[in-house]
Amino acid sequence: MDCLLRAYYTKDYIRVYQAYSDAIADSALKNGKFVSPPFSFSRMTWIKPSFLWMMYRSGWGNKDINQKRILAIDISHYALSEIMRLGVSSNFEQSGFSCFDEWKMHANNSDILIQWDPDRDIVMKKMERRTIQIGLRNDAVVKYVNEWIINISDVTGLCKDVQNLILRGEIHQATAKLPVETIYTL
Repeated sequence: MDCLLRAYYTKDYIRVYQAYSDAIADSALKNGKFVSPPFSFSRMTWIKPSFLWMMYRSGWGNKDINQKRILAIDISHYALSEIMRLGVSSNFEQSGFSCFDEWKMHANNSDILIQWDPDRDIVMKKMERRTIQIGLRNDAVVKYVNEWIINISDVTGLCKDVQNLILRGEIHQATAKLPVETIYTL
């Protein structure tokens, strides 16, 4: 199964997505970073480079009140390099460890978890390829907020536009509005 990292990126950044409540989204947009409160530094926060995987996880921003706003967060290439270097797979079979107990200890102690899940197409059908989501906790969350983020923007309107086109059966038009995600090479 294909496990290549796909994302929207430029020479300056790579884009990841997160879904939040109005309070967290408004605060992040106002401050240019996540601020506590309302953001919690004590919880695992998951970032997703795949726009459609974010739509699947958040139900296009309709899943619940805590995931109604979709933010596009641009992080530095250095940040992603550090994330991939320090991250531990959340799945033993994908981890590269030969000993389960050793993997479990590393996964429990790592501030970064890497998880590969089946990607989704525009109508949320499971695909053969996998997409990455990255869990950050403890020191990694602090670095994410204070060092790695370059810009935060609200893409909730785009999400709703794409979803409405899909609901009307205008798949070609919806696809044309998607961020262009290509294979990202570290």
